[in-house]
Amino acid sequence: MAKFEQKLTEMLRPSVEQVGKELLGIEFINAGKHSVLRLFIDHENGIDVDDCAEVSRQVSAILDVEDPISSEYSLEVSSPGLDRPLFDLAHFEAVVGETVDVKLSIPLNGRRKFKGVLDAVENDMLIVIVDGQDYELPHSNVDKANLVPKF
Repeated sequence: MAKFEQKLTEMLRPSVEQVGKELLGIEFINAGKHSVLRLFIDHENGIDVDDCAEVSRQVSAILDVEDPISSEYSLEVSSPGLDRPLFDLAHFEAVVGETVDVKLSIPLNGRRKFKGVLDAVENDMLIVIVDGQDYELPHSNVDKANLVPKF
C-alpha cells in the first residue's frame, strides 16, 4: 500500500470502527478532477447501502476537517464484494488455498501480474503457485491484490 493510502487508512480507521465497521483498506485513484477515494468496509453480518452511507457521512466529516487531499475527488464507500481486495498480511492469511490475482509495483523476473493459488504466507512473503511454479512475492511490493471469486 502506498504511503499516502496508509496515512489515510490510519486517519480514517478510528471513525469507521466507531460506527462498528472494519476498514479493510483504501484506494486513491488520482485522475485530476475525476479522482476517487474508495474505502472498502466490512462487518461480520455483511455490508448494505445504509452501512456505506453511514461510513461515508462519518469519514466525510474527518476529511473536511483534516483536508488531506488538495484536489477534487469523489468519495466511494464499498463492501469488498466477491473479488475482495487484499491489503494486509492478515487478509492474505485468511485466504490461503484460494486463487488470488496479484499485481506488483516492481516486476519480479520481468513479470508484474501473478494469478494463482496462494499457497502460504511466510513473514513478508506471499507464496503463489502459478502454472505449477512457486513464486515468492514480497508483500511490500504488492500494488494491488484481489481474491478471485469461485462460481
